[in-house]
Amino acid sequence: MTHDHDLVLRPTAAQTEAALNPPPGRNGGDLVVETLAALGATTVFGLPGQHALGVFDALRRSDLRYIGLRVENNAGFAADAYGRITGEAAPLLLSTGPGALTSLAALQEAAAASAPVLAISSQIPTAGLGGGRHGYLHELPDQAASFRGVVKSVHTVRTQSQIPSAIEAAWKSALTAPHGPVWVEIPQDVLLAETSIPVVTGGDAFPEELPPRPELTAVAADLLSRAARPAIIAGGGVVRADASRKLRQLAETLRAPVVTTPGGKGAFPWTHPLSLQSWIEDRHTTDFLEDADVLLVIGSGLGELSSNYHTFKPRGRVVQIEADLGKLESNHPALGIHADARLALQALLETVTPRSDEEAPERVREVLASVADRIAAQELTLEQDVLASVRRALPADSPSFWDMTILAYWAWSAFDAKGPNHMHSAQGAGGLGYGFPAALGAAVADPTRPVLAVSGDGGALYSIAELATARQYDLNVTWLIVDDGGYGILREYMTDAFGQATATELTRPDFVALAESFGVPGVRTNPENLADDLAKALGSPGPSVVVLPAVLRMFAPTHL
Repeated sequence: MTHDHDLVLRPTAAQTEAALNPPPGRNGGDLVVETLAALGATTVFGLPGQHALGVFDALRRSDLRYIGLRVENNAGFAADAYGRITGEAAPLLLSTGPGALTSLAALQEAAAASAPVLAISSQIPTAGLGGGRHGYLHELPDQAASFRGVVKSVHTVRTQSQIPSAIEAAWKSALTAPHGPVWVEIPQDVLLAETSIPVVTGGDAFPEELPPRPELTAVAADLLSRAARPAIIAGGGVVRADASRKLRQLAETLRAPVVTTPGGKGAFPWTHPLSLQSWIEDRHTTDFLEDADVLLVIGSGLGELSSNYHTFKPRGRVVQIEADLGKLESNHPALGIHADARLALQALLETVTPRSDEEAPERVREVLASVADRIAAQELTLEQDVLASVRRALPADSPSFWDMTILAYWAWSAFDAKGPNHMHSAQGAGGLGYGFPAALGAAVADPTRPVLAVSGDGGALYSIAELATARQYDLNVTWLIVDDGGYGILREYMTDAFGQATATELTRPDFVALAESFGVPGVRTNPENLADDLAKALGSPGPSVVVLPAVLRMFAPTHL
């Protein structure tokens, strides 16, 4: 009797011939790039370094497209965005020690936002491993230990025969819900040594699925079907799972209002009658969600931003669907369903009973009107006009990438992303410097659409070297730099807390002249001309910089 698991794929005659007679001149680096290509990768990001030269030499013999950035952390941000836009694992090639460690902040953002990044780093020679303090260049006692608290999984290679399986396991880990960054490290001598291992031609690129437990979705469907005032919070997990259409179907079936978190921007149509938009940092929205008798939370851990800074206290029953097991009920008691958002929404769609509720759209309108009145009372016309100008200039299907800057904090609440997977920011981990290098990665992923990056002058200085990358690869990215002369949000926080700000003021360059020194066209604009100048820049192929000198203010918080 033959069992399914006894069946193996037999090699073709051509594969057998290629395996018996591999081309000469290959090394361990070739096994890396061959495995990536076999898994479906087409593009890699990174920076060369002495210990990683075996991999970079092998790129010469492959069809993989290499995009080299100027700082490892920026290369990580670019890979993060490539993974978000394509849904594929984005390979990130790094060198040992300082090069590897410089990527940590980007990998933390990828972890927080569930972006699939496959980081492959070199290591010191095998003879130096084990923490023996041999004094190799770039040596760390335990390099992988620096990454274990950041990435989903760590995969250590010690011999060439381990390379294909380790990379395949890492690839699957990165793409299994919840998506995330993974770490592979390979010693320098293993990468450089000639190899007689056959060319890698196959690989299982299919990640494991994460379906919901049916007994839990049955209870959830019953709760939602019988609810008097159901509501939905949609997080980044809905976007990563490509589940926006199913979310809309469920909301309409249940007549349940939907609010999206900053990470879930675009998961639900902004102007839909059931859309509470993204005003999750507003007390009117918080009160509305607290009043729901059944609250469905999909793809969110209800962390600091998504809970109005932990002031949200639900009074009804919470149903939480989350692919990250550690986030289930981490902030609120709930019926916790460990599942991919898409599969869980499909299960609910098949089991809920449609509700009728003609008053739900009116309740939504009342909340949005109250939010609008609160903002209008604060005399923030400049900020609203600037955000509206950005929205007018940006094509509806273009993605945007926002650094940690005041305009981005406005956008989390007030910007219509026009669709799922269109608006991205560093709100997961909250590090500076994300916007521009991430936009470059998105432009690599899809060169047919212009991409917008938004930074403050402080965040821009983290990424300025990547103007050279934008020019070298002629990437279709327009970079809006809002120049307020310092770390604007920190200036505001410190003034509010202490009466004056310290260490927030910056000497900065003439960004227009600096951009032009890289061969990137730049323009200085003002709030009145922003929409036209930005639209013109976005409509011109290749990279461009638009500088807006302006001091913007935040709307008053409601959580204090």
